Amino acid sequence: MTWLELYGRALAADEAAAGYYNRNVGVVTPDGKVNVRIPLAAADVMDVRLWREEEVLSRIGPYVGRVPELRHVSDEPRFQVHHFIEGQVLDSFSPRGSAVPDNVLSDVVALMDQLVRIPQEKAPQVPDHWPNSGDSSGFGRLLAGLTRDVHATYRDEYREAFAELGIPADPLAVVEPRWDSLTSRPFAVLHADLHRKNMIVADDTTWFLDWELALWGDPMYEIGIHFHKMDYPEDQRAAVFERWRELLPARYTVGPVDDLDLYVAHERIKSAIVDTVRYSKQLAAATRSQRDFLIGRLARKLNTARRLWDSPPDLTPERVADILAPWREA
Repeated sequence: MTWLELYGRALAADEAAAGYYNRNVGVVTPDGKVNVRIPLAAADVMDVRLWREEEVLSRIGPYVGRVPELRHVSDEPRFQVHHFIEGQVLDSFSPRGSAVPDNVLSDVVALMDQLVRIPQEKAPQVPDHWPNSGDSSGFGRLLAGLTRDVHATYRDEYREAFAELGIPADPLAVVEPRWDSLTSRPFAVLHADLHRKNMIVADDTTWFLDWELALWGDPMYEIGIHFHKMDYPEDQRAAVFERWRELLPARYTVGPVDDLDLYVAHERIKSAIVDTVRYSKQLAAATRSQRDFLIGRLARKLNTARRLWDSPPDLTPERVADILAPWREA
């Protein structure tokens, strides 16, 4: 079977796992099962994108063991082939907000430690405009700049919805002055998308998927966005943070908890904006149960952000559904 034939089988498959940027299809070949990863052409880019995923996988392999093995890359048509990892997606037995097995916590912190030990010259190249290592404030502003761009892109189309949902005209004003206060830390390779759907657990070992959003940046951001997306119970969040500070070299973890809180606050604001747009676009094609799930989840995200904006966190799913009715009925 050629790589193009493999791609054709994946393209025609009915069953696939899709994120925001890629469609993943498991295909059985004479040499074993593989995962064919096909970009979604119509995906709206709402995250900072620095490297191509195959660049990351090829560079981090000698330093990080539990990542997909890259088998093939095609530019035209665009797709990748990874080895298929058998196991359970963490979210399938430990959904967001619930406790995570202790071995997974250890594996997450071990991964973060492995990543900071990759020398910069072994990582993919960063563009000239990228903040220099140690410029944590510049890195934070870079992240916020993308969030500001997303808000500006959809501001006119969603003006009434944003206002009714409580998203301010300048949603980043509450974090903007705080970037100057960030502690300088040396940069490292970051996964930047470590959440329960990107982890597969097999034989008490955790594998880490989806490296398309990997960055070169402040390690405090890695654990901040991880906490935002994992939604750990408070005791586990504290345990992960303690292990992180104990295991990683101190120069990567130095700084007050305020630095962590700032990154988390930014992600909560970004999530309220981005997911209002993403979820609204999914409503028309969603089933009733899917719509209820999306609207309920968005209400929680918006209420979390509203606390940062000093607004009452009193949006109900019913109110969110009414505000997004034009998209639901499209």
